Amino acid sequence: MRRSRSKQAVRPILRDWLITAGLLSLGILLSWLLMLVDPSGGFVSMIFVLMVAIIARLTRGFLCGVTASFISVICVNYIFTYPYWEFNFTISGYPLTFLTMLSVSVIVSTLTTQIKRQEQLRAESEREAMRANLLRAVSHDLRTPLTSIMGSASAILENDDVLTPQQRMSLLRNVRSEAQWLIRMVENLLSITRMGDPAVRLTKDLEAAEEVLASVAAKFQQRFPDIHLSLTAPDDPLFVPMDAILIEQVLMNLMENAAYHGGCTRICLDAARQGDDAVFTVRDNGSGIAPELLPNLFSLGVHGHAHTSDNRRNMGIGLSVCRSIVTAHGGSMSAANAAGGGAEFRFTLPLENLSLEDCAYEDQG
Repeated sequence: MRRSRSKQAVRPILRDWLITAGLLSLGILLSWLLMLVDPSGGFVSMIFVLMVAIIARLTRGFLCGVTASFISVICVNYIFTYPYWEFNFTISGYPLTFLTMLSVSVIVSTLTTQIKRQEQLRAESEREAMRANLLRAVSHDLRTPLTSIMGSASAILENDDVLTPQQRMSLLRNVRSEAQWLIRMVENLLSITRMGDPAVRLTKDLEAAEEVLASVAAKFQQRFPDIHLSLTAPDDPLFVPMDAILIEQVLMNLMENAAYHGGCTRICLDAARQGDDAVFTVRDNGSGIAPELLPNLFSLGVHGHAHTSDNRRNMGIGLSVCRSIVTAHGGSMSAANAAGGGAEFRFTLPLENLSLEDCAYEDQG
């Protein structure tokens, strides 16, 4: 685990310096090619200022941008100022030119970094707004099942001597049902909060898609034995970089959404490879999605099906969680009405270059 974490810490730093070296090399090559056409070289400084701006935009912090500024000034003097491939600090007006180019480069780098930080602050503000909206959306819905549990428990405690076994079992089943729903709600809340936290990084392991489907199908069938569930997986093993627990939660949320709100009797669960993505599909034969809901389907307050028998669960937290988890994995999610009836939810996960060796280090932790 420690070795894997050290790798994750080093990779962004290495990436920043590789970008810096690559763009400075590109600036040198481009300036050299253009000087074959125009030996005056008046454009060289602007090319390097452009490279510094791009470096500052693509890397983190100030270090790479400021370093690139100093290297650019040195390259202009050493490579593209006569006498070539020699330092010459005696040229008339050179100190002013040196300071001007260095100042412009540093200012451009600093402004670009500040813009990136402002974007990060705006993203954080949006995350805080999402958390506030989420709390408002679930405040009432969390109280309702708790009140039901309290009522059923009180009825058993206060009237145990007059309740029939059937009545007692009915109240206990209601308590269990409400408690299960609360557990799923808390899991969803924790997940969507985690997805909004920039300090939390997903731990992706290579997981076999067919094993993930089988695991979530077994859990679903225990709770919904009357719904027929069919699985389709590729013939060749499909290994997908993912946080398996979170992706199972996505699939479970989509299937529960169909079971509770779609009025379905059959659900098809598919996994396939399309180009550089793994595509997961949850398709049901229920009532489908109301057309007016499609544009804002993954927003809080939308449950995603045309009809529902339980309005208090009609809040769409599950779909919001699904989109947040998939987006955090670098994928996308969509929904539509299936041609033969019912709803079809589909999400993609990128097949990134994650080696089995990296996964082994994660498992050793």
